[in-house]
Amino acid sequence: MPVTVTRTTVTTTMTTSSGLGSPTIVGSPRALTQPLGLLRLLQLVSTCVAFSLVASVGAWTGFMGNWSMFTWCFCFSVTLIILIVELCGLQARFPLSWRNFPITFACYAALFCLSASIIYPTTYVQFMSHGRSRDHAIAATFFSCVACVAYATEVAWTRARPGEITGYMATVPGLLKVLETFVACIIFVFISSAHLYQHQPALEWCVAVYAICFILAAVAILLNLGECTNVLPIPFPSFLSGLALLSVLLYATALVLWPLYQFDEKYGGQPRRARDVSCGNRHNYYVCDWDRRLAVAILTAINLLAYVADLVYSAHLVFVKV
Repeated sequence: MPVTVTRTTVTTTMTTSSGLGSPTIVGSPRALTQPLGLLRLLQLVSTCVAFSLVASVGAWTGFMGNWSMFTWCFCFSVTLIILIVELCGLQARFPLSWRNFPITFACYAALFCLSASIIYPTTYVQFMSHGRSRDHAIAATFFSCVACVAYATEVAWTRARPGEITGYMATVPGLLKVLETFVACIIFVFISSAHLYQHQPALEWCVAVYAICFILAAVAILLNLGECTNVLPIPFPSFLSGLALLSVLLYATALVLWPLYQFDEKYGGQPRRARDVSCGNRHNYYVCDWDRRLAVAILTAINLLAYVADLVYSAHLVFVKV
């Protein structure tokens, strides 16, 4: 399903440029000696060092530690797969679109490593006593930051530019889809305790909004990765525009209802953190209910902005061929 980008015009064909000012070497071991290949080696090494440092001293107990360890292991594993595919020239046999998969993963990996670089030191490392384990944890945080920068650099290098031929996921709307689904996943983590929303139908509606918009954005990503956009009963550009508009409207309701019913006393909310008894004790591995509610409100606003930007970009995209 080829996407041609002229100004911000999208269609699909074989990638001819990596955004680095030189042709991409496809199916050759020399790909690893190019700037993009060296960058992926840096990603591989930094994530490997991060989880190895933590694993060597067992400094990953609890949910936050598990999340960080999963992030580094997952990013390392997929990066290794990408390098093997590039080294062996197996792009044509890869089950997903090679025009869309690497940049989609790089964007997710940058967000995952960013979250680990923030969550791990703030909810875990700061509570550790001084010693070898804490030193390893601090070093792992540093390499997590390095990995985050490396993945973000790959996204910046390989995203769509005027006059290039690329996949939809390399365009701004495609990258925004990744951000939207990632933020939704973080929201799901914070609302994993059902008592935060089950007492109010309005809050249950907000949870439904998060789920519906996440599923629609994930479908758009999977259709592109599988090059199956032609299975839709409507043109893919129309689907994208309608998805963005619907998500903006739904998230706008959630942005109003979630803070209203969580923080306004008239609607049974709790306006002050001090009144939440679950926030009384400060310790690692735990985020109190009031902080969870606030985090969801902030993430809702972030995702609404992402969907608004998605709608604006989608409205300006001229799809020559999908």
